Amino acid sequence: MKTSFKVISTVLATALSASVAMAETKVGMITTLSGGGAGLGIDVRDGFMLAISQSGRDDIEVVIEDDQRKPDVAVQLADKMVQSEKVDVLTGIIWSNLAMAVVPSVTAQGKFYLSPNAGPSQLAGRGCNQNYFNVAWQNDNLHEGAGAYANGAGYQKTFILAPNYPAGKDALTGYKRFFKGDLAGELYTKLGQTDYAAEIAQIRASGADSVFFFLPGGMGIAFLKQYADSGVDLPVVGPAFSFDQGILQAVGDAALGVVNTSQWNKDIENPTNAAFVESFAAEYGRLPSLYASQGFDTANLLISALEKADVSDADAFRAALKAAEFDSTRGDFAFGNNHHPVQTIYAREVIKEGDVFTNKVIGVALENHADAYAAECKM
Repeated sequence: MKTSFKVISTVLATALSASVAMAETKVGMITTLSGGGAGLGIDVRDGFMLAISQSGRDDIEVVIEDDQRKPDVAVQLADKMVQSEKVDVLTGIIWSNLAMAVVPSVTAQGKFYLSPNAGPSQLAGRGCNQNYFNVAWQNDNLHEGAGAYANGAGYQKTFILAPNYPAGKDALTGYKRFFKGDLAGELYTKLGQTDYAAEIAQIRASGADSVFFFLPGGMGIAFLKQYADSGVDLPVVGPAFSFDQGILQAVGDAALGVVNTSQWNKDIENPTNAAFVESFAAEYGRLPSLYASQGFDTANLLISALEKADVSDADAFRAALKAAEFDSTRGDFAFGNNHHPVQTIYAREVIKEGDVFTNKVIGVALENHADAYAAECKM
């Protein structure tokens, strides 16, 4: 697969409202398509492009570039898209350190940014912006749900760890905000680390009754396999990022029975989600992941806004985005005052269906949950 390419939706356009002109909208997608974490970006891209295709519109051009998970590359691509490509809307970034390098600059230039993943606390609170909308979550949310679940499970002394970058810090902050027990230990690992022998030794010696970790992508695969082989027999709780569809097949039996938290799962019962799961699998030959659902919802938010206003009318387009009048894979969808979702966080358990490892919803961790930083946003 090429890591830098242009995609133009060429399906037949559906009839639009007579009040909205058929001006072309140009979308710049900067996401991770190579190296570590590429599966996340590929899923966001595929979910997004599936929604564009299903919309039947031929007036949306999507320019897609690979950030290689490097902040300097992401900044260069964003500058090119804004200045040379003249995009109207940007999207796609997976990693919070890349989002922090790109989003404040592009929104300051009057461009809209729709996040299908990264939700750093800085952009939810004092750094919120009228042109920034997060369609996934604020970084703390799923970890807050994990803390709430751990309370209900009766855990009293948890060992927690995450990588040392903005989303990792938000993860442990979110877990501690809701967990009412004590900490047996707290560690920040290197971003991209794959050897966890030292960390597992500390867990073993800590006296913990449970483990919470946030290690996305290949980091989580490496940790879970090494943890299962270590003989440490403590229950593990985590966010969906380490137990999502694209990761579970690589982890295998080591993940069975682990409880994780997510705002989405393939068995959430609503017509949009059922159709999405079926059509994604038919189009791409695999089950959708959390990231694919977020890409799909992000595109449908964009399409819903374009049906009401042209992007050149910034105030009207912004109001249309804020209204979020689209059918989400999650069911009801609404933004808070800081343009982050107010949504339910579910507890899921890793199971095996035939030869496929997947998740099933087992309960609600937090209902209609808003993030902790909204009060700091002065919009």
